[in-house]
Amino acid sequence: MSLTRIPAWCTIPTMELERAAKCLAELGNPARLSAVRRLVQAGPEGLPVKDIQSHLGVPQSTLSHHLAHLISAGLISQTREGRMLRCRVNYRTIKEVLDFLMKDCCAGVADHLTAAE
Repeated sequence: MSLTRIPAWCTIPTMELERAAKCLAELGNPARLSAVRRLVQAGPEGLPVKDIQSHLGVPQSTLSHHLAHLISAGLISQTREGRMLRCRVNYRTIKEVLDFLMKDCCAGVADHLTAAE
């Protein structure tokens, strides 16, 4: 019998309530959510900060503020490449948030539907 290796992304530990709440709170701002969505679209290469700024149409200082919140929550990372700053989405954290939200999905729905009849 051959055992198939489980992909690493399937073995992510369950996110804690407090950490999930912080991530969701930071994503609750429209500019931050838009930035994360843009970074997800960009893929693993990420985007230079100036491209994110152009996409959002916000001043540099405002963008810096929003990026700092996303970095502190672990949703994105930022690296310096010469004079340029590049942001990348942290796919592991995004998956943890989604898994947290979907954990036990639909558990109890059948009970609720039966009780309503």
